[in-house]
Amino acid sequence: MGGNSGALSDIRVVELGQLLAGPFCGQLLGDMGADVIKVEPPGAGDPMRLWGEGKDKVNWEVIARNKKSVSANLRIAEGQDLVRKLVAHADVVIENFKPGTLEKWGLGPDALHAINPRLIIARMSGYGQTGPYSDRAGYGGIGEAMGGWRYIVGEPDRPPSRMGISIGDSLTATYGCMGVLAALHVRERTGKGQVVDTALYEAVLQVMESVIPEYDRMGIIRERSGSFLKGIAPSNVYMCSDGEFMIGGNGDAIFARLAQAMGRPELAKDPRYATHIARGENQIELDALINRWTGQHTIAEVEALMIQYSVPAGKVYRAPEMFADPHFQAREAIVEVETERFGKLKMQNVVPRLSETPSAIRTPAPSKVGQHNADVYGGLLGLTPKEIEELKAAGAI
Repeated sequence: MGGNSGALSDIRVVELGQLLAGPFCGQLLGDMGADVIKVEPPGAGDPMRLWGEGKDKVNWEVIARNKKSVSANLRIAEGQDLVRKLVAHADVVIENFKPGTLEKWGLGPDALHAINPRLIIARMSGYGQTGPYSDRAGYGGIGEAMGGWRYIVGEPDRPPSRMGISIGDSLTATYGCMGVLAALHVRERTGKGQVVDTALYEAVLQVMESVIPEYDRMGIIRERSGSFLKGIAPSNVYMCSDGEFMIGGNGDAIFARLAQAMGRPELAKDPRYATHIARGENQIELDALINRWTGQHTIAEVEALMIQYSVPAGKVYRAPEMFADPHFQAREAIVEVETERFGKLKMQNVVPRLSETPSAIRTPAPSKVGQHNADVYGGLLGLTPKEIEELKAAGAI
């Protein structure tokens, strides 16, 4: 942690959202150098402070890094006025409340742009700001279901599964961040801000590849297929004698090299496996054939052969394997951060990597709600200690 050399070091962000989509968007911008002022409700703060497995809730340490915490009660006039004052000094506002909530508080886009016409307002919600469903409550899982993700995940003989993370929220935040960056670029030409409207279900829909045109053109409804992608073979997790190993041998040239590595070069000329389409049509028996071969070898033996024959492959990692891997170490994909609550804590590093304006984890997550009230309200807004105390007494902070 150190100085700010990030690409967005001259950008100030006011983060009004809670839980995951809005805060993850703030994390991404903060990692790239933005000065992120997170507005939390007085008292308990963002519920993300209590998220995570185990007794020590460490999710907050990742999503709130590179942020300052101020408290403001957005449900009362004094708290709303604080946001208006912050907006006058901001480039970006992030929010992921139910559509209409900001407007109810007098903080809608029209009101905020009247204060600061250059402001970019990133709005993340379940269904978007318009349309017949816009006023419905929506969480990430609902967006994953509506966007088509949940239906195709899992084994075909049982109900849909989910990923072990909140992928719908993370996708929405990522697309929201992308929209902010585009809007900042446009502002350089026009001098004007705009609204970035990102819906959970549309963010999920965006990564659904050809699911929509397949149905439109051929009436195909993609179904759950478990550990493989239908028609893409071989590409699966196979069992070695000591555990699981991923091989991506689809592609004619790659499959030919895989066949050589297996000591079965004739497979590449077998009409059942010689072409992409043929392998897709026979992928169940091909996977079984490969699985019998991997089962006769250790992970290390198969990995060595895949490297020798230049076949994309790798171990199925958990956190322990990530910690031990020399490539993770060489690229510092995982870094150790000195946190306020837990001391030294390992977490994922920033991404993407920029050569000239590198992103970084500059500051740890604030341990207390409103930890930077004096710094932001006093330093940035110029409020006196007496005024800050009056706001506290009024329940505004």
